[in-house]
This record gives sequence, C-alpha cells and structure tokens, in this order.
Amino acid sequence: MTRLSVCAAPHLPAGILSPYSDGERGAVIDGFANHHRSEEGRPHCGQPLLPVSIRGEVPGRAMSGGADSDSYSSRKSVGSYHLSEAIALKRVATQLVTLLLSLVFLVLPALSARAAMSIQEVTSSKGITAWLVEDYSVPLVAIRFAFDGGTTQDPAGKEGLANLMSGLFDEGAGNLDSEGFQIKLDDVGAEMSFEAARDGIYGSMRMLAEQRDGAFDLLRLAVTEPRFDQAPIDRIRAQVLSGIIANELDPETLAQRKWLEALYGTHPYARPEEGTRQSIATITPDDLIAFHKANFACDGLHVAVVGAIDAETLKNKLDLVFGGLPQHQALSAVADVDPKLNQQLEVNYDQPQTSLQLAYPGVERSAPDFFAAVLMNEILGGSAFTSRLFEEVRERRGLAYSVSSDLVDHQHANALAITTATRADRAAETLAVVREVVKRMAQEGPTEAELAATKKYFIGAYAINNLNSSAAIAATLLELQLDNLGSDYMQRRAALINAVTLDQVKAAAKKLLSAEPAIMVVGPKHGEAKEE
Repeated sequence: MTRLSVCAAPHLPAGILSPYSDGERGAVIDGFANHHRSEEGRPHCGQPLLPVSIRGEVPGRAMSGGADSDSYSSRKSVGSYHLSEAIALKRVATQLVTLLLSLVFLVLPALSARAAMSIQEVTSSKGITAWLVEDYSVPLVAIRFAFDGGTTQDPAGKEGLANLMSGLFDEGAGNLDSEGFQIKLDDVGAEMSFEAARDGIYGSMRMLAEQRDGAFDLLRLAVTEPRFDQAPIDRIRAQVLSGIIANELDPETLAQRKWLEALYGTHPYARPEEGTRQSIATITPDDLIAFHKANFACDGLHVAVVGAIDAETLKNKLDLVFGGLPQHQALSAVADVDPKLNQQLEVNYDQPQTSLQLAYPGVERSAPDFFAAVLMNEILGGSAFTSRLFEEVRERRGLAYSVSSDLVDHQHANALAITTATRADRAAETLAVVREVVKRMAQEGPTEAELAATKKYFIGAYAINNLNSSAAIAATLLELQLDNLGSDYMQRRAALINAVTLDQVKAAAKKLLSAEPAIMVVGPKHGEAKEE
C-alpha cells in the first residue's frame, strides 16, 4: 500500500468531530433548496466525491435540513442582498405564507398514494420535455431543472466559474438590475435558487399558483437573459473569496483536497468547485456570458414540475422559460475515472480526535447489480443504528459516536466510502475493527434475515424520504430522469428490490469489498491524543 503524508495547519475550529453520512449512495437530492435521502439521488451542489468532511458538514452547501426547508444553498445565499429593510420584511412575510402552505401539504395523509402518482411526460411545441405531476391540494407550483455540465466544465485557470455564475442569476436579468429583480421576485411571492454541482447546474423555483405568470416570466429572464453586471460579480466574488481564504486555514478543507487529489489525480473531480484565489480573480463578465451560452441549452435540459398546473399550461410555460435558449450545448469532454485505491494518506494536526475515511470500488447506477450493492451497503454501514459497522464500532466497543458507509455515484466516478471519527489514541484500533467488519462482509455476505429486513425498509421508506412535499417530488422526478429510469420507475421499484437474491448481494459484497482500499487518517501524528 502506498503511503502519503501531509502536515496541515494546526488550527481547527472547536467542536466534536463527527463523520459525514447522507443517503444509501452517499448521494442526496434537493427537495427544493434542501436535500433528503434517496438511492435515486445524485450528488450535486458542492458535495465532495467522497464523504470526507470531518464534522459531518457538506462543504459548499447548506442543504441538510430536510426535504423541504426554505433555506437557500450556501452557494446561492452568499451574503445578504442589498435590499431595503422594507423589501427584506416583505420577503420574510412571503416566505412565511409559502411555508405555512407547505406545512399543510406535508401533513396531508397521502404519502402512500403518491408512490402510485400519475406522472405525465409533457412536450412543448418547441420540443422541451418535462415530467409533470398535477396536484391541486395546495395552490403551489414547484419546478426543478438541471443542465448537464457543471463545475467539470470550468476552463483551466477559471476554476470556480460555474459556482460564481450560480450566485448571479437573481442579481439582475433582462431590463432589471439586482435590486429590481429582487423586488419583482418578492412581488410575486416566489423563491428561486441555483446551484453548481460537479456534473450539472441545478435550478429551482417555488411559486404561488395565482402568481405563476409573473414567477415564470422572472424565471425566463434569469435563465435566458442574466445580466452579469460588474457590481454584483464583484460582490459575490468577494464573498466566495472570503470563503476560499477561510478554507485555506481549515484542516478539514485541506484534507479533503489532498484526499481528492490522491484519489483522482488531475481529473476535474479533484479541483475545488469554488475555485482558488487566483482563478476567481481572473473571471470576467465575458467569461460568464460564454459559459452560460455553452451550458444553458435545450439538449442538456431536464425538467420536473409538481403542483397546481395542467399539462397544456405547462407546455406554454416551458416554451416561455426555456424556448429562447440555444438548441445544443458546447461541452468539453470529461473522462471517466476510477479512484486510486491501495494507498494511505495521513493529514496531521493537533486535535483530540482522528477522522478515518476509506474508499472502495463503487457501482454505476445503471449496473445490473446496483440494487444488490445498495442493499449490501445498507447492511454494512448505511443504516444509522442497525448496521454491522455501527454495531461493532459503537455499540460493542464505544469507539465512535457514529460510523457509516455510502455508495457515491457521480457521472464519471463511483466509490463505496466509509467514514468515522474517534479518539486519536484509539484510531488504529478503530481502523482495524472497520476493516475486519468489511472483510467479513466480503467473505460471507449478509444473512437472509438481514436482507429481508433491509428490503422491507427500502420499500416502505421510499415515499416518506422522497415524496413528502411538492418540491421533494419534483426533485425526485428530476433525478429519475437524470438516471434514465423511466417515468414508471416508482411502480417497478418494489419488484426490482424484491427480485434481488441473497447470492447476488453476497456477490456484490465480494466484488466491491475485496479490494485494498484507499485510506485517509486525519489527526495527531501516530495517534497521539491531545489533552483537552
């Protein structure tokens, strides 16, 4: 095993360290502005390729508060807007109304029925396709869309371009400057957000049905006519730069970057999505205009809509919002990459706890053994309180507060990642226990009882985790499109899970867990615990 070592800055923010875990694939989807668990979810909005954040935060996004939270992503809400106090108060009132309507929707006793919801594939006169679920239980409309590409399309030397652009769509569009756009957005009672992910750029809007004409028109301006004025660029750039400078002093971020570089070398997945001091400084309005033109085009567009709107009306709105875009994207090719395994990276800093990360081979979402791998991972470490890793590491030995395994699925890379944090003087013991649990799973696989219980959970929890609000449904529909699963997937899903055999799960365990992993150890040198 190759061993690498790097000494990080000695300053670490105070607080108990805990590992990051989200979703059975290590992937979450956006339930409007916040994420929830789903094996159909795709990592985006700044999620690292492997769950390497020591404290459990998702770097670069504030989206872990639930499926339908009203908070924007950290990429979109970098700093407050230069609005007057009256406008700000109006925004709060608007959001409270929308939130109350959302809460009404959340308590409606229809979750089980939603698994059999009617999904319409709507195509506009200009050939723009969207998946639609009509729902008139509350007067809201949620739209979620994505353009292929993402931060992997940042040109060399312009890293952070996609991320910066995602913060500028409501900073002026068409004939409206930044403040004018914000005033109009508040007038129609709509919420809008954009996020730049590694493999795509995502957008969302939630609106009151009675104000949908005005809301869709503002979305049209943002998508097709962003202004990229110099003053907003400089303001958002300064906020991004402030975060970059802070990250340069943060051992967590330094460790994450070294980890990704060790795993992916010079591939775009190893680059910081927010860019660097040097790259951010070089970005001009012309760069933003050219990047927008290359990435925002109809052939790379995916759309999902849920709420109080019919198919014919939606067709017109699709043409209104997206019909003015170019027909074809001009994307740079991005190669597939396998994580470099069989290596150990040590990041040393003076802190009482040590974080452990392990990376094994992953599985593509389209692979025939995907569900076998998902079920195996849930038994290994995907379940918060019943997994084998949790039982051995926490329950029996008290080595860590939590431990998890996640299947990480990106467009060009896949991995199975394990993460935990423990006392520095017990790091070696914890790593040995984790590896022994993995080894046993690889050699023996799960039991019939474990598989049966996991299948039952996966089938029963889907509606709660993915269909608990209009925004969550829209996000789920979008991810199903991106994974090419078909609009009838929800009806087929239970049968697909039940069809997985114990032998198939054992084979998946052997295939993924027999490799020598990549390991990162972040903490005091040689596990020397520091007294608190």
